[in-house]
Amino acid sequence: MADLKQLARLIFHETLAAIDIPAAMQRKLPLEGSLLRCGDTAIDLRSFSKIRTVAIGKAAHAMLDGLRALLPYDIRFEGVASAPTPPNLPLPGVQYFVGGHPIPNAESWAAAEAALALLKKCDEATLVFFLLSGGGSALSELPLDSRMTLEDVQQFYRTLVTCGAPIAAMNAVRKHVSAVKGGRLAAATGRATKITLAVTDVPADQESALASGPSLPDPTTIADVERIVWQFKMMEQFPPSLRRCVEEGKISETPKGNERAFTNAHFILLLGMDDLFHPAHHASEAKGFLTCCDNSTDDWPVEKAAESLLAQLSALQAANPSRAVALIADGEISSPVTGNGIGGRNSAFVLACVPNIVGRRVAVLSAGTDGIDGNSPGAGAVADGETLARAMATGLDPGDAFRRSDAFTFFARLNDAVVTGPTGNNLRDLRILLSRP
Repeated sequence: MADLKQLARLIFHETLAAIDIPAAMQRKLPLEGSLLRCGDTAIDLRSFSKIRTVAIGKAAHAMLDGLRALLPYDIRFEGVASAPTPPNLPLPGVQYFVGGHPIPNAESWAAAEAALALLKKCDEATLVFFLLSGGGSALSELPLDSRMTLEDVQQFYRTLVTCGAPIAAMNAVRKHVSAVKGGRLAAATGRATKITLAVTDVPADQESALASGPSLPDPTTIADVERIVWQFKMMEQFPPSLRRCVEEGKISETPKGNERAFTNAHFILLLGMDDLFHPAHHASEAKGFLTCCDNSTDDWPVEKAAESLLAQLSALQAANPSRAVALIADGEISSPVTGNGIGGRNSAFVLACVPNIVGRRVAVLSAGTDGIDGNSPGAGAVADGETLARAMATGLDPGDAFRRSDAFTFFARLNDAVVTGPTGNNLRDLRILLSRP
């Protein structure tokens, strides 16, 4: 069955290779002379005396490179970029920061301050590009309440990422605490023309959750924040400064769609769910698998998602008894941290599958397209019907590893961790389930 695991790895790596950000930018924003086509709108670059760029997220460098290649050579821009890694070739005029993820660091704070300082110099003759991708929430952060320190912000983020809340719920809270999220960066530009380009790891129609929506109107409200905070029992884990702010009702509402900052604003989705499904589906079919795609388990608890996707794979195999079949799924699942181990939601998903595929001609891979899975050095993991027997022979207990949130350690000892390093991209997590009769 080892060949099934290897095939799952190949499908994952071929999918990563097919996601090309600069090519998507050329395709989605055609330039005709000085006219930049932004959806149904033509923007004349000659109308602007200044171009500003804020790039935030794990794909910030690739997006900046794509924008530089798109714009005419004689057009210069100033910018701020925050990503988890430094750029290979820094662009002139751009301030670069290596922010923290999933917990903000001092560079995240400095990046947010630099972005606000840059944008506050905008006017009607300024064109602003916001280049947003996953991970941006932590990579650029500054609290709205000046009483909060960096240590307070870090404690706040630890509370969010370990509470088990869906990403949209976490971001609703972040937006209302931050000086740079929930549309507040757009508000800082005043009457400038704004173009937001997105490589999204959030569900369709929830683009304002991407990087916590710094340039988009925020549909969430203070009432949503209060409900989420109590539902996921966050208050007792908040730093005292934030707890006081919530208790005293001093959280400010975020900018909404009817505000002036969004009058001359445009949004373009560069890469999203379909851009992940299509190459994965193609790679799987090319290897002889009858393939279906599914995104029904988004935000589900990890064990429920594992049960559902394995049941779909079994049904697909039963309906096609003579064919090798594959199920491709995307999205982020909920995997609360219950121990002090090393891992993340992707390796936890695969670990949850291990007892349910024993002896079957099945392989399961789950990995982040950003190359990062929780606090581990891996992107995820892969397992097959022999994994449990191999683990037991090595003295590994999958149930114990799951309870201690130590899935990466479990799979690393079996040489079944998926390790890519940071990919410079970030769509959604990808799950590949393969079965043979």
